[in-house]
Amino acid sequence: MTYSQPKIALVTGVGNHKGIGAAVCRKLASQGISIFFTYWKSETGFANRFKREISERGVLCEGLEVDLSTNNAYKTLIKEVCEQLGCPTILINNAAHSIDSNYTDLDGKTLDDHYNVNVKTTFMLCVEFARLIEKNEMKKGRIVNLTSGQGKGPMPGNLAYAATKGAISSFTESLSSEVAELGITVNAVNPGPTDSNWMTDEIREYLLPKFKMGRIGKPEDAANLIGFLCSDDAQWVTGQVIHSEGGFLRS
Repeated sequence: MTYSQPKIALVTGVGNHKGIGAAVCRKLASQGISIFFTYWKSETGFANRFKREISERGVLCEGLEVDLSTNNAYKTLIKEVCEQLGCPTILINNAAHSIDSNYTDLDGKTLDDHYNVNVKTTFMLCVEFARLIEKNEMKKGRIVNLTSGQGKGPMPGNLAYAATKGAISSFTESLSSEVAELGITVNAVNPGPTDSNWMTDEIREYLLPKFKMGRIGKPEDAANLIGFLCSDDAQWVTGQVIHSEGGFLRS
């Protein structure tokens, strides 16, 4: 089996039309890549509408509602992709769990909830993907993990989120060295604050002056970078944590 077969991307955390996950799916589909996406507790009808939208771009598209905090979610997910579309050649770990927590209210359950999605499932999807590439002798693959710039400064009030997302950067760098001989690149992208479904007008007003390029980041900004990292043009880029924030000032 070689990489000349149709390219298939597994994209986690595609829960709404306005998020980074959805923008990534659209970008990859525009590059002729078939899409398998995950979602969880999305609005009624979202998955079918989104599948139709992506399919209209001329690629195959399937989706799966899955709780990524469960123990064997990563095994179920890889199995479903292979059965429904074929072996994935691209993995985008976009899904994340985020609940505000500071030192006064952080407890074990909150930390576990963040760990299960942001660390355990993300990491295990990466290694299962790499094992699949090796087993099938595909010779080439792409992994992109989404992080949130934890190395750029503190995130008070988000202790569990900051700790678990920060672990992704270290994992990305180390895994990239292990799987380079398989032709797999592994990178992380920090898109900075992005105007998706979570921003209010008050938040936008607060953040805008911090973007010295004159606007707040859009989901398409992250998707364009990820599209490049998944392309043949990025075959020499691996082990990088790329901060694509439009000059965002954290102070």
